[in-house]
Amino acid sequence: MKVRWRRILVLCLLAAWIGTAWRQAHRPLPAGLHVASPVCALAADEVTFIADISAADAFGRATVSQGIFDSVLELVRGARRFIVLDYAAFGGAAVAAEPQRRIAAELTQALLEQRRTRPDLNILFISDAASAGGESAPAPELQQLRAAGVELVATDLDSLRDSNLLYSSLWRLSGRTAPRRLNFKANARKLIIADDGRGGLAAVIGSASPLDSQSAWSNLAARVGGGALQSLLASELAVARFSGWQGSSEAYGAHADCAPAAAASAAQSATTVQVLTEGAIGAQLIAQLDAATATDAIDVAMYRIADRAVIEALLAAARRGIGVRVILDPNEAQMSGGAAGIPNQVVASELMSRSGGAIHVRWYRTHGERFHDGLVMIYGPQRAWLLLGSAQLTRRSLGDYNLEADAAIEAARAAPLAQQALGYFETLWGNRAGLGIEYTADFAVFANPAQSDYWLYRLMEASGFAAF
Repeated sequence: MKVRWRRILVLCLLAAWIGTAWRQAHRPLPAGLHVASPVCALAADEVTFIADISAADAFGRATVSQGIFDSVLELVRGARRFIVLDYAAFGGAAVAAEPQRRIAAELTQALLEQRRTRPDLNILFISDAASAGGESAPAPELQQLRAAGVELVATDLDSLRDSNLLYSSLWRLSGRTAPRRLNFKANARKLIIADDGRGGLAAVIGSASPLDSQSAWSNLAARVGGGALQSLLASELAVARFSGWQGSSEAYGAHADCAPAAAASAAQSATTVQVLTEGAIGAQLIAQLDAATATDAIDVAMYRIADRAVIEALLAAARRGIGVRVILDPNEAQMSGGAAGIPNQVVASELMSRSGGAIHVRWYRTHGERFHDGLVMIYGPQRAWLLLGSAQLTRRSLGDYNLEADAAIEAARAAPLAQQALGYFETLWGNRAGLGIEYTADFAVFANPAQSDYWLYRLMEASGFAAF
């Protein structure tokens, strides 16, 4: 009888474990997530492509070109009524490293100066719990901002879905910090949105964090204006609200008209923007990949690629005769939750093998920094569609687990923005630079066809026991 009751007890505990994991993985999302804004037409000067590029010349000397946080600082200095920032990581570096820009100090001083110049300016700063002090003291820069009256919010990560099915029950039952961190939950949005000083809205949405230790990373962003940002602003305020913020939403109000996309579509020269967050990013991306035809081409520049739906969509596109090119970080030095080379090296090998070489891959040559882009371009003879922002092509980014924000931009292929983006990719792909700079290397340099590593990646991706 004792053995029987023990079995029943074990089965009950197992059922509770599985039930809790399933419920937390499929719980309703908090209000304001999985957003797909209206598709809004914009004037050409309301959207800008911005690239931070780090490389090395033939002598190993660093060459760095940056513009993302210059645009962020411009938005800060131009705001008159409010500023909303959402950055997972923020702070200075304890040890100086070159090349390094003191981004955190620059942004902190710009915000403090605006507070001094305009005491009525409302500033809301949303960050990941670790940076904002949800689990420890906040970064010193955030403490300065809080002392100056900036509203600081640590994202309530417990309200998000759990991606780690096997582990989620344990960390939810445990109040200890270390077990909770192993679930790899994150607010990964990287954006600033503010009034533009003329009654409208402006934002910089990208893949870069104001963290000194990441200041040399290659990143991409878009500066965007117009009515699509109303949905993004509402989403940011909703994130703050479910994270415990009790401030006034009216203080962060602004008006921005959205010209209907139907009217814009009649003009081949029109540029449109849609703001997407969380799973809406993945849904729109898959729809665009599936709709691509043999007259189109697909270019991808990404820090991580692991999501199975995206991989299958790229392979299907290649089978339809669409040219697919992919530039990846080699993932040599991983952040938390990963093994060296995984997932990119094994996924790239899978793409090359299963496509019969129809999908082409090159590796970005990093020199201690990371190639942290998040860009997909689908373009034909007349139009180009760009998706860029914080989201990586991973289950966490596209599956309604992490908080993410992207801008989907469509423009005439001859438009300046499309030409800038396409020119950027061609420069990296073809190593079109002087001074002996080689941005990218051949696929064979980091190819990894090992089946053991491939199935390790599949296990990590499916179980959620990784940061991708």
